[in-house]
Amino acid sequence: METLKERRSSKREIPQPPELGILYHLKRIEQPAPRTQWVTQFADVLDKGAGGITIRTTEKLEPRDLVYWESYAPKGKEWSCFKGKVVRITPDSTETNFYRIGLELTALEQRLPIVIHKEDGPLRRPLSADYEFFIRTKLLRAIPREAVCAVLNCISFKSVRAGERFISQGEPGDIFFVIQKGSCLVEIEKNGERYPISRRKEGEVLGEMAVLTGEPRSAHVYAETDMHLWGLTKDQFDGLSQQCPDLRGFLTELAAHRFESDKYTADRTIGKYRITDILGKGGYGIVYKGVHRDLNMPVAIKMMKHDLAMDPDFVGSFRNEAKTIAALNHENIIKVYDIEERYRTLFIITELLEGNPLDYLLEKMVRFSVAKALPILSQVCRGLAYAHKKGLVHLDMKPANIFVRANEQVKILDFGLSQPPGTEDLCGLGTPHYLSPEQVEGNAVDARSDIYSLGITAYEMVTGRRPFVEEDLTKLMDCHINQEMPDPRPIVPDLPEDLIRIIFKAAQKNPLARYQQAEQMLADLQQISERLGIATESNSKEPRKMMSLFLFYRDDQQLRLNAILEEFSRSITDLGATLKAAEFKDIE
Repeated sequence: METLKERRSSKREIPQPPELGILYHLKRIEQPAPRTQWVTQFADVLDKGAGGITIRTTEKLEPRDLVYWESYAPKGKEWSCFKGKVVRITPDSTETNFYRIGLELTALEQRLPIVIHKEDGPLRRPLSADYEFFIRTKLLRAIPREAVCAVLNCISFKSVRAGERFISQGEPGDIFFVIQKGSCLVEIEKNGERYPISRRKEGEVLGEMAVLTGEPRSAHVYAETDMHLWGLTKDQFDGLSQQCPDLRGFLTELAAHRFESDKYTADRTIGKYRITDILGKGGYGIVYKGVHRDLNMPVAIKMMKHDLAMDPDFVGSFRNEAKTIAALNHENIIKVYDIEERYRTLFIITELLEGNPLDYLLEKMVRFSVAKALPILSQVCRGLAYAHKKGLVHLDMKPANIFVRANEQVKILDFGLSQPPGTEDLCGLGTPHYLSPEQVEGNAVDARSDIYSLGITAYEMVTGRRPFVEEDLTKLMDCHINQEMPDPRPIVPDLPEDLIRIIFKAAQKNPLARYQQAEQMLADLQQISERLGIATESNSKEPRKMMSLFLFYRDDQQLRLNAILEEFSRSITDLGATLKAAEFKDIE
């Protein structure tokens, strides 16, 4: 018979994809009456060997404790049952309150020969059938893999009878539910009358505002049929997200789910704005189409992902720079109208653009001709030069953040993620293929970091490929630091020599060897453009718009109103706009 020492020295393997299972063990329960019973806990499998496994759990068991184990294999989507005992237990070195437990296991040919406490109350915990429900639920798949066991071990069961009201309008919201079985009606009460607004059914989330805002419940919820619910409180979620910051991304999915549900019933209001449609998803957030509720002005609304918006360092820096960002006023930088905070994240309200980002155009066109590339690069330089003078660097210059409108005007996107010059250790805020060496190494960044990223972008524009194509992140970072940019002439033999020199100078490893200012790069680009007879401005001016404003007043208000309008007219003129007034008499 194999000894414990032999088993521990046998070859161990780390399961791929990662596996989890359910640990069953005896535990002393004091409430509602003292007793010993079998309880369950989900646990991750760290490694597997001959006749045993190592799991990670918060349960501190003792050597030789009797256990049962149900293992779930993601590939086969099947459960296997085992009987076993604890052979070793050590504190987990990576996180407090966790233990690494070695189990000696023997396979069972039948289901577990034990009775599990399954009463309809908070003591019930998910079992294998419940886990299969959760992995079929789209929204729950947004939970990062490393947090799955922790979430499953926290959620509590609730059973509701048909006709029962289990959420009341106006009460504190401190828990949200996932519906496993049944359906319910959401109703608003107004002036003593109840108005149905939506129906929720199996797999949907209910009461999500509890973790998004903590605001009082905005509606009653009545069980339409008998229901089974799984709940997680706001305090539990906040505690779990401290252990696993990536879990904050689940909040982004909750908010997105709320905005993208039935447009006639969903709450889509963000301050003065209302979301109408989704435009796209990116690395930093989700972009929606919206409208100013009072002015009926179309806007774009970018919801920042919660893992970034709940990072204290990022939020502190963002708030410090918010006024500068909102005050940026340049034809080659997207206009930021407003910044709102709601649902535990940030919403950046900008002008709504029509056209395509540069990465989309590169995908369609393969590469740009010199005549197409020079105007785009020149306009980006103008926008960067303006922002750099305002004390902002972008730190994520890449094709996806360069937007080309139908009239060929270029707009730089995402200056809402800019940081002050001299900021250190920000390599995580860029995109790996375009990071400057100083970002990779966590050194101080400044305007020259944007110039390096623009040089990489310029190379991709004229050749149709990135200079460093490594997919391995470590090797890619090393390329930015140590490897020289390859010569583009084997790819594009007729590329002008002076344009090659500009690209290479912009992307020098040493910041001192690069262009020190965006204006210097712009001057060289304009010199080539003039030599080749290429216009670097957009082909058409932005069309003027008109807004109507009606004032209804009495004769005794005329003098005060005149003073207000004169001050308003001066402000309008300072903006470069024009105010025209007309008088209508005898308005009833």
